[in-house]
Formats: sequence, structure tokens, C-alpha cells
Amino acid sequence: MFDSPIPKAWPFEEAQKLAVRAEELARREVLFETGYGPSGLPHIGTFGEVARTSWVRHAYQTLTGKPARLLAFSDDMDGLRKVPDNVPNRDLLRGFLGKPLTKIPDPFGTHESFGHHNNARLRGFLDSFGFQYEFASSSVYYAAGTFDAALKRLLECFDEVLAVMLPSLGQERRETYAPILPIHPETGIVMQVRIDQVDADAGTVFWTDDNGRKFETPVYGGGAKCQWKADWAMRWYALGVDYEMSGKDLIDSMKLSTRICGILGARPPIGYTYELFLDDHGQKISKSKGNGLSVEEWLRYAPPESLSQFMYNQPHRAKRLYFDVIPRAADEYLAHVDRARGEDAEALKANPAWHFHAGRIPDHAGSPISYTMLLNLASVVNADTPDMLWGFIRRYNHDASPATMPFLARLVEHAVAFYRDFVRPAKKFRAANDIERAALADLAETLRGMDPATHAETIQTAVYEVGKRHPFAALKDWFGCLYQVLLGQQEGPRFGGFVALYGVSETVALIEAALTSRAA
Repeated sequence: MFDSPIPKAWPFEEAQKLAVRAEELARREVLFETGYGPSGLPHIGTFGEVARTSWVRHAYQTLTGKPARLLAFSDDMDGLRKVPDNVPNRDLLRGFLGKPLTKIPDPFGTHESFGHHNNARLRGFLDSFGFQYEFASSSVYYAAGTFDAALKRLLECFDEVLAVMLPSLGQERRETYAPILPIHPETGIVMQVRIDQVDADAGTVFWTDDNGRKFETPVYGGGAKCQWKADWAMRWYALGVDYEMSGKDLIDSMKLSTRICGILGARPPIGYTYELFLDDHGQKISKSKGNGLSVEEWLRYAPPESLSQFMYNQPHRAKRLYFDVIPRAADEYLAHVDRARGEDAEALKANPAWHFHAGRIPDHAGSPISYTMLLNLASVVNADTPDMLWGFIRRYNHDASPATMPFLARLVEHAVAFYRDFVRPAKKFRAANDIERAALADLAETLRGMDPATHAETIQTAVYEVGKRHPFAALKDWFGCLYQVLLGQQEGPRFGGFVALYGVSETVALIEAALTSRAA
């Protein structure tokens, strides 16, 4: 089926599965879907799901040369279950609980409904990252009749779908559960009630409200919506969805929806389950707890490419999502961009940076100085502004400027912010012991005899040799001394590169000051 080997990258592995499916189903075009619950605002998980789906989509198009669409679907017809904590005018929403989000006033006062407001936030969020997608509104699709044929099919299979769902529910929930939720004709509330009777031919359901009044409601044209697991399956069936990702917490829901989709008569999409994020204590991140890291916070301290790098790495593995992962993600991205400069077209497809940039890595991407190195430079000079770093950077690289190296300029701004908020408050210097003092004095003397323009690798070799001349139990203890005594931190950069950037004479002065001010 494929003329050349599949690139060794997980988006291409997923694309290969999708290509086989497309051929089996004779798909001219495949459809990707991502889902969004607009009772809350877009968050870092939203970015992760759309980014990962977009990478698979691009890999599929590259692999097959065939078109593929991405539908960002908003479940904005869901009933509001509780008033969110992070909105203004919360009292305004209390009288609208249970009603579709697109029928509830906007507490922000900017859109025709709360659902419309959050949909706009979602589109703005996705647009800010340059994602290519089509937006879809559940309310619009139901009202326009897009789902009418699928709803009729669901009514025809009502008992079979019910038989799938009931065993998954608690006893109390079974009493009122139905895969179809009628909209109350008087209150406009999405009704969580038992369906007394179904008329598939007429397209209606019979039900009783809390006051004992009986109704017959047409399910077409927005008169009802599906309960969410049935809704997921109905959407796959109605739209012909071929691929959808979901978090580990939805594994059971995915299984149920897959069975329902099969009952309706469609082949369910290929699914991809990704792991959830953990906080710095290893606990699952929760929006309600606020124990994670927001997109806005990440982008304060690093460029979006670093967030893409974090999302790309091992999606099947749970990862800590906290501030201390940011520098590593930024430097991993820089390393991939640097490697890409020497790769041929086929090798590039296994490079994560190729996926982030949809196959076209910009010329201005990358940086001659790592993010970690910038942090360490900021730490030594106690940088409060980017200008404090640029003097050292220009001496290290005469061609460097914000105009000639815009990505480096962004990294400098981010590094200063990260240093100010996280590194400086955590700095903790210690005094050197006798062995370390002797080695540091030796290093100062070694550096003092070097030309200021000495290459970083030459300096690094000299640093190694100094460490070997002294009785450290392990060479890592020597580098631990450099970081803890000179930089006030547990880890650091390749020290030769740091000296080349900071300056040979400046490093000698730094060592002498540490030996003088922090006597053992």
C-alpha cells in the first residue's frame, strides 16, 4: 500500500492506521474530530488534543496525498449543570441551570449567550496557535436537522442502545436514564427523564415531567438531544468521523460509544487514548482544584513551540505538568530544530519540529543559545530586564540581535520572566568544602590563563581536567559543586558553554567572590 517505509514517528503510525481504514471504507476524504465542552474556557488539555490531532492529520495528508478535515465540535447544547466559579455575574446564571448553554445569557455581556461566548473563546484560542479546523456547534447542527436521520436511527435502535447503557449505571441512575433528552417545551430545560414510549416512524418520544405532566416531543430540529455517550456515537454515525482522540478518563465511555455506533450501523472511528497530566505532587490535574499549569502561564515563560514539544513526547505516558518542565521542553525543541538543519526530507519526518511546523520549519526558528543557558546567565547577573543579557550574548555571538535572531529574542524575554519568578526565589548557595575550594582555586587559575575567545568545548575539557586532578568521589560531585557554590542551584548547564557566554574573566571573578564570601 505504501511505496516507502513509514517514518518512525507516532503521528505517522496513527496515519498509517487511518490510511488502511480509508481504503477499506473507500473514503475520498477522512474526518478528524475533537470535542469541547463549552461550560468552561479552553485550557491546556484543549491545546494538547487539537495539536496532537492536527499532527496526525498532517501526517495522513503527507502519507496519502488525500484531503482530511478537522472538525472542532462544541457540545454547546448541553444543559448547564452548575454555575462556574470563574465567571462574573454568577447570580445571573443560577436561574438558568439545566438549560442549553446557547439559551443562557452571557455573564460577560459580550455575546448572545454563554455558549456563544465560550465558543468564541475556543475559536480565538485555536486561531491564536494557527490550527486549521472547521468549527461545529451542537446547537446549530441539531436545529438545522443535520442529525435528524441519525436521530431516527437511534429511535429505531432505542432498546438496544438502552441495553448497552443500563449495566454501566448505578441503580438510581437507571431509573431515569434515557439516550434521548427531550427539551421541555415550556421551561426549555434539557430533561433527564425516562422515556415512556418511542415512535420511530413519527420521530417522537413520550415522557413525563417532574409535575406528572405527559408530553410527546419531536426529536428533530432541536426538540431533543442525545445523552452524551449516545451523542458521541450518534455524531460519529451522522458525520462519518474517522479519527478521534480522548483522555484516559474516557476509556469506558469510548467503549460504550463504540458499541452504540456499531448498533446504529457505522464503523466507529479509530481512537487514540492519551494519558492525563499530573501536578508537581503526582496528583491528577483538575480544573476545579487549579493544581495545574494554564496555557497562559506556560506562554509567559516559554514559546508555544515548547508546549508543542511537551505535548508531542510520549502521549501514552502520564507526565508532570508544572513550571519546572518548561525549560527542558524548550531546549528539546531547540535541539530538534538544530538537528533538522542537517536532515534530508525523509529523516525530517521523524523530527518532532517538522510536525509542529506542518512540514516547514521556519528559517528563524531555533537559537544558538539554549534556554537553560540563558536562565543560568540571568541567574548570575541577576537579570531584571532582557537588556542585561544582550550584552553578554553579543559578545558571545557578534551577529546576535533581536532583529537578526527573533526566536532568541523571545527566549531571552521568557528566560528573564522565569528567572524572576522561579529561579531567584529558589536560589540557595552553599559554601565549598576543602576539596572543592582547592578545585575551584585551580579552575580560577586555569581560566585566568585562557584567551577570552577560547571555544566552549576547550573550556569544557579544561573544567573536566581540573575535576580529575582533585579527589572527588565522582566527577559529578565536581559539577555539583560548580552549580551549588557558584550558581546557587542543584543543576546547571555544560559549564564550558556557560563560561564562553558569561566570559572567562567574569567567571574567574565569580569563583573568587564565592571563595571569599562563602568560606567553609
